[in-house]
Amino acid sequence: MIDDKFDFKPSRPLTLGVELELQLISKRNCDLVRAATDLLSGLDCQVEHGDIKLEITESMIEVSTQARQTVGAIHRDLIGLRDILVERCALQNILIAGGGTHPFHRWPERRICPGERFNAVQERYGYLAKQFTVFGQHIHVGCPSGDQAIWLTQALNTFVPHFVALSAASPFMDGEDTLFQSARLNAVGAFPLSGQCPALADWEGFNAYFRMLRRCGVAQSIKDLYWDVRPKPEFGTVEIRVCDTPLTIETATAMAAFAQALVAFLLERRPRVDQGQYGHVARFNKFQACRYGFDAVIADPLAGGTTALRDDIANLLEQLLDYSPDGDCTLWLEWLRHRAAGGENDACWLRRGYEAREDLRDVVTAAAECFVGREAAHA
Repeated sequence: MIDDKFDFKPSRPLTLGVELELQLISKRNCDLVRAATDLLSGLDCQVEHGDIKLEITESMIEVSTQARQTVGAIHRDLIGLRDILVERCALQNILIAGGGTHPFHRWPERRICPGERFNAVQERYGYLAKQFTVFGQHIHVGCPSGDQAIWLTQALNTFVPHFVALSAASPFMDGEDTLFQSARLNAVGAFPLSGQCPALADWEGFNAYFRMLRRCGVAQSIKDLYWDVRPKPEFGTVEIRVCDTPLTIETATAMAAFAQALVAFLLERRPRVDQGQYGHVARFNKFQACRYGFDAVIADPLAGGTTALRDDIANLLEQLLDYSPDGDCTLWLEWLRHRAAGGENDACWLRRGYEAREDLRDVVTAAAECFVGREAAHA
């Protein structure tokens, strides 16, 4: 921030970047293990395919791809980052897995990673910092201007339930079936600056809004905004933050394709965005998607009615095929469309695994095998 103002760094339209927060798991008991700092010790964290870095607690690790123009390049980066971590983890007898929550870990046993920001988060939010040991996929899409980023931040908010249902991968917490498809987002929602961007006209409006927050002592950095979708001025992107970390690189890639094609669709069609009206139903719609997944019913305040999310997703995915920037994106959209047509997401796969094995430790092991590609998952 210079002179109390964020400068938006323009980037090439529809450029993609993906971040995955991953679970570090003990082979001995399938619980989360405190290993992140040791795991990264001696490792060059900036590699050909992106970055590998610490997250809020020692039981998490985050990988970030390079900024790429195509979904195919994102897929290659994610495979490369996964392979580096898998090799590194094997040396320390650790498993690595996706999924939005660990099914049975105890948050008091978590340890905050060293670092000024992590310490500040713990100081400010208390036990919520350790409870924030949940795992998400963040998708960045490039924007040429701050004004476009603010418009997209609000336009994408309408589609938060769609991202949630397609990526849901956290049905279990504290050793129990939560009856949610995505229980992870309940942990995120506990933070006071979670939710959605308010109705703002442009980038200058965002700067004025943030200056107010800063003067009031509410926020000091954009990282303090735990919004579902937020601008990222230093990257020149809009960042979608509601996806659970998928169980496979394939699903993570398909979600990136969905984001890229959806942004292309929105920029071409320029639908009416009424953040004030949608703000009235945003929490309800997100709850519906978290709780029921594809079976959710979402409210449309402009039409004055409700829509079956399953039907809305099917119609949207069909339309997005015409807005796919390239063949790679089209193939991944078709893959996601086929999966959604069967009402399939990672939460369903995890529940089936528990029904078959009746032991959450076995489910964790299967999820780890799934992530490294040794067990087929919803192909």
